[in-house]
Amino acid sequence: MDTAKQEAGYRAAGFVRDGMVIGIGTGSTVLYAMERIVHRIREENLSILGVPTSHQAAFRAVEMGIPLTSLDSHPSLDLAIDGADQVDPAKLMIKGRGAAHLREKCVADAARQFIVVVDDSKCVAELNGKIPIEVLPFACMPVIRKLSEYGGRAEIRTGSGKDGPVISDNGNIIMDCLFERIEDPKSLERELAMIPGIVASGLFTQYADKTTVIVGKK
Repeated sequence: MDTAKQEAGYRAAGFVRDGMVIGIGTGSTVLYAMERIVHRIREENLSILGVPTSHQAAFRAVEMGIPLTSLDSHPSLDLAIDGADQVDPAKLMIKGRGAAHLREKCVADAARQFIVVVDDSKCVAELNGKIPIEVLPFACMPVIRKLSEYGGRAEIRTGSGKDGPVISDNGNIIMDCLFERIEDPKSLERELAMIPGIVASGLFTQYADKTTVIVGKK
């Protein structure tokens, strides 16, 4: 599986061109893309800037030598490279296992092209299961109650080895909301966005037209 992720990540890095400003995702497959980008910077003398989607991605980029910038300085990106937890045949996605989906959504929205790298275990016939949701701490209980009205069972995510909740880089609570079946992901994303207190859900249904999915296979 690591080889599959590496091949997908390296293929994604091939989309990068000299002078680009790119979004850098948080997932493990994106790490391979970053490795290849660093090699290309050295081998081809590429001049690029990266906008990281999380503190983790920023730390990785600094350690690897990828120059960074921000959406404030570059509100329009040439492309973004990111992973996904699930991708369906229509290129609708669930993201957020790394608790960075709000910033990932901002970066994807700013990019002219969205490159998604996954291994084939992430490809599904239809989206299902748990949707990550970022919630204002002030509104956790009302949000959980409202999600139940939509048929979801939400719980606050807790980190491995700690008692407290997982907190996003934005200072918000991360929840996971289980839906037995997601019949209309686009409608559900809009409905979740309308619930006061929800900052962003992990449903990504708006970007299929500019998305290229690269699947690494065993």
